Amino acid sequence: PFVGDSAFTHKGGIHVQAVSKVENSYQHITPGMVGNDKTIVVSELAGRSNLRYKIEELGLEIKTDNEYLKELLESVKEQESIGFQFEGADASFELLVRRAQSNYVPAFKLVDFTALVEARGRESLHDQIKAQVMLKVNVGGEIMLTASDGKGPVNALDNALRKALLGFYPILSSLTLVDYKVRVVDLGKGTEAIVRVFIDSTDGEHMWTTVGASTNIIEASWMALADSYEYGLLHRNDTAM
Repeated sequence: PFVGDSAFTHKGGIHVQAVSKVENSYQHITPGMVGNDKTIVVSELAGRSNLRYKIEELGLEIKTDNEYLKELLESVKEQESIGFQFEGADASFELLVRRAQSNYVPAFKLVDFTALVEARGRESLHDQIKAQVMLKVNVGGEIMLTASDGKGPVNALDNALRKALLGFYPILSSLTLVDYKVRVVDLGKGTEAIVRVFIDSTDGEHMWTTVGASTNIIEASWMALADSYEYGLLHRNDTAM
């Protein structure tokens, strides 16, 4: 088919290596002829060529020698095997690449958090269940302890993290979560299943997607949420994000 966003998408490492050398080796026509573009994605089928292409596409000035790409590929495949999906979550992939660098310093680090959900007999569906989060993060060597309520544990996590970071990074006031999606990864395991969380965020000008995965939906949500904040802060002075 010549139509659809994925008509010229390449996943497999061999395909990507070939397309990188000879553009039409795995493409029936030039994508631009039908208003499309070639797309390279990172997945469990990826090879080093996928990673090298994506790193260059993201504009990251990182030395992509074979040893580094080998270790990064192992990390990607390991995370994909436990539920992560970097296809469509370029922000989390970029953070994975940066974290593999010895000189990378994140804007903040989680120390721990506690999430509480209080449910009592409700006379009406309009009666809200109470959720509260106590969060401790390390920001540049300073430990910040905050607590916040929310309409649910994820909302409370978001509120607590924002409260902890706003004093250091006022620009976060413009960051907004615009979409939150949950997918069950291993069907058939019921409530024990791994869930994958995607979060779309925006600063009013740019949008990015992050991912988290865990058998605990709150932990998966934290991973995607923390990546969203970290990515937003990483690019806060980048006009071409």
